[in-house]
Amino acid sequence: MTDTPLPHTPFPLEATPADAQAAIRDEFAFFGDWSERYQYLIDLGRKLPALPDDWKTETHRLHGCQSMVWIVPQGDASRLDFHAISDSAIVSGLIYLALRVYSGRSAREIAETDADYIADIGLAKHLSPTRSNGLASLLAFIRAEAARHL
Repeated sequence: MTDTPLPHTPFPLEATPADAQAAIRDEFAFFGDWSERYQYLIDLGRKLPALPDDWKTETHRLHGCQSMVWIVPQGDASRLDFHAISDSAIVSGLIYLALRVYSGRSAREIAETDADYIADIGLAKHLSPTRSNGLASLLAFIRAEAARHL
């Protein structure tokens, strides 16, 4: 970590991971086509708190993504927060969804929560293979961090 103060995290927005996934399903059901859903993803990505420049290092870079993604975990078994951002607008939106489900939760909650929202909203079918791999890398990092704290 660095000496930079931690950015504010808006997560969790909902009481449980299941509530977060239900809210995501409801929000995406509102849109009629995937061009609207992609625009919504971009809008969500803009809501991510800025990541301090001195956190955008190789140490915090998430490998397995075509885009540049930086993620910084913080906390312990009782509450893990994740601070993350990408240089890609759509990828930042994917990060926002993942953090909405997982950030601010206990390690146990994270470990016990499958990312059902991805299939439920049809995301897997509409992402390029490189974005799908990047999303899988992001979720694997979050789950590994939770497992490390159990």
